[in-house]
Amino acid sequence: MTILVTGGAGYIGSQTSRLLTSLGREIVVLDSLERGNANSVFGAPLVIGDIADSALVTDLCLKYQVTSVIHFAAYKSAGESMSQPEMYWRNNVQGTVNLIEGMLAANVNHIVFSSSAAVYGNPQSSPISEASAISPANVYAETKATMERVIRWYGETHGLRWTSLRYFNAAGASSDGVLGENWDITTNLIPLVMKAALNVSGPLQVLGNDYATKDGTGIRDYVHVEDLADAHVKALDYLQSGGPNLTVNLGTGVGTSVLEILSATEKVLGHAVPHEFAPRRLGDPAAVYADATLAKRTLGWSAQKSLQQIIDSAFHWHLNQLS
Repeated sequence: MTILVTGGAGYIGSQTSRLLTSLGREIVVLDSLERGNANSVFGAPLVIGDIADSALVTDLCLKYQVTSVIHFAAYKSAGESMSQPEMYWRNNVQGTVNLIEGMLAANVNHIVFSSSAAVYGNPQSSPISEASAISPANVYAETKATMERVIRWYGETHGLRWTSLRYFNAAGASSDGVLGENWDITTNLIPLVMKAALNVSGPLQVLGNDYATKDGTGIRDYVHVEDLADAHVKALDYLQSGGPNLTVNLGTGVGTSVLEILSATEKVLGHAVPHEFAPRRLGDPAAVYADATLAKRTLGWSAQKSLQQIIDSAFHWHLNQLS
């Protein structure tokens, strides 16, 4: 009854691996370590390799008696995906095909997929439900949408059982400060805020202060990474208890503006975060946040941690990395 966690040495994957281990679940991590950290698996079995290696996937599934897979392994930078799209098609899409082929060859047919709310693109209104239109706005988002379709069609043709978790903005660090986000390989807002707050970069560039929002800045839905880890465990339990295939949003249902992020950071920092306003990016929507009622109804999941807990944990994680 072992769980294979692909990308389990990455930001969200490592949090989920750690939670699974704390719950007494047997896991094995498959990670190329291209963007992961071996120290983040805390002694769990780690196989350094590529999800595109179907034979490797089959072998480790058989060796460790794997019964389920949680699939995190993917590139995730929207900007990079537009400049190097071939990386994203090969790793995210073809890699997922090969992973599933390797799983099925070992008679493993349960998969929890780490998808993204990026598949919705630039919606005209929020909150966003699972019935909202799929309209990816970049190659990264398109690969996530394609990966969902690949998984769904393997369900139709091979009996693969699956859940696809479309989460919004993962943020924060573990409550004990042991695991957090590597700001060297991310363009997410909160690590950029922390860089500015800790004087590691120049002032934060706030992209747009003329949106039709409460303070003129863009609004997004930020979910604590530990809440996301909990959702993956609940999704796995849902599948193993016989729940039907499911696509579900993971978010707080509350939108937070950039200036509110800065205000929450100032509470822990003790003074203002250096920032300056810059023109908005072409195509960026004013507000994107989730309707997460389906997750609560089907998985029994809802986000538990507050925005201030996200900010506090992120700040202390990044501060400790500088010492």
